[in-house]
Amino acid sequence: MSVQLNPYLSFRDSARAALDFYQSVFGGEVTISRFADAGISDDPAEQDKVMHGMLVGDNGLVLMAADTPDQMDLAYGSSISMSLSGDDADLLTGYWKALSTDGTVTVPLEQSPWGDTFGMCTDSFGTDWLVNILPSQG
Repeated sequence: MSVQLNPYLSFRDSARAALDFYQSVFGGEVTISRFADAGISDDPAEQDKVMHGMLVGDNGLVLMAADTPDQMDLAYGSSISMSLSGDDADLLTGYWKALSTDGTVTVPLEQSPWGDTFGMCTDSFGTDWLVNILPSQG
């Protein structure tokens, strides 16, 4: 038996665009079920919203996302951040560059006091990211 923890991001009307953006960053395949597919809303304006979307990236990364129905509250906040870490400096630097483009860099991607390369940003969809690159072992 196995267990997997997957981040699930909530949006108002931009889940599809966000998943497309994250696919451009991480590669992989996106699957989407719309509100209309699941009978979630009778409102014609909500039929094409994302009821459930999932990106399985080229490196096995999984992100899930959905649009929040109009009648439900959606509170954006910074209590959760997405964290990418590892020792593949080229790959992680590429992710950083793509995620921070058109976003806001909070902490530049550079050598940290603890010896790793570290940076923080908020992407153009309002998602906070931390990238930590371990020093090469070579």
